[in-house]
Amino acid sequence: MFETILYEVRNGVAWISMNRPDKLNAFIARMNMEIAKALKQSSRDEAVRAIVITGEGRAFCSGQDLSEVSEDMNHGEVLRNHYGPMVKELAACEKPVIAAVNGVAAGAGMSLALACDFRLLSEKASFVEAFIHVGLIPDSGNLYYLTRLIGHAKALELAVFGEKISAGKAEELGLANKVIGLDEWETEVTAYAERLANMPTKAISLIKRYLNESYHCSLEEYLEKEAYGQRIAGQSEDHREGVGAFLEKRKPVFRGK
Repeated sequence: MFETILYEVRNGVAWISMNRPDKLNAFIARMNMEIAKALKQSSRDEAVRAIVITGEGRAFCSGQDLSEVSEDMNHGEVLRNHYGPMVKELAACEKPVIAAVNGVAAGAGMSLALACDFRLLSEKASFVEAFIHVGLIPDSGNLYYLTRLIGHAKALELAVFGEKISAGKAEELGLANKVIGLDEWETEVTAYAERLANMPTKAISLIKRYLNESYHCSLEEYLEKEAYGQRIAGQSEDHREGVGAFLEKRKPVFRGK
């Protein structure tokens, strides 16, 4: 089904692995399309309750494959036709999405990680805002997410200087939820993803939605959205299970409904 990525669902988690290790998982148009397709497939699959995006080999994603770049290409159209749809599909996903950054995430590879809900970094991982080094601006939603994560001043500094950001520095800045040692990498990422997959999926989707919408409305508007969202959450099976488990003094078993 896919040529540039690997796709597997196990224990409620969809694993999307960029699979061009000999090119450090650099983006080509087909990879953009296949990631978007896999995200849409995951979103529609009721068996999937969390998603992990990672890279095969020693890199997460090194950004655009420069062998597909020509002097006369329209960079704006490339973004509209390839990167934009991928980022929009990720933004539309109601399920929690983890970027498991196993190695370097540069350029649009960094943008992809920033657009995910959670970022787990290997101790050998790094971020690089590589755009400035080829005279371009950060794209694929990069500055949109970066500014929200670390603020205007630091986002501007990283974008302008394009210096390598180690896993430790990324955690210090707030770009990483967790840094994981190499020996524990697969075990820890799997545990994190499966923990999310066993949580109340509907509530998570509503948290994602209203957190994003909070940037674009007044407090009064937000409180109304919040009330609407809480009504939806309050009608879910998971809410009933959570209350029942609390009263019965047992661990809840959420089904994501």
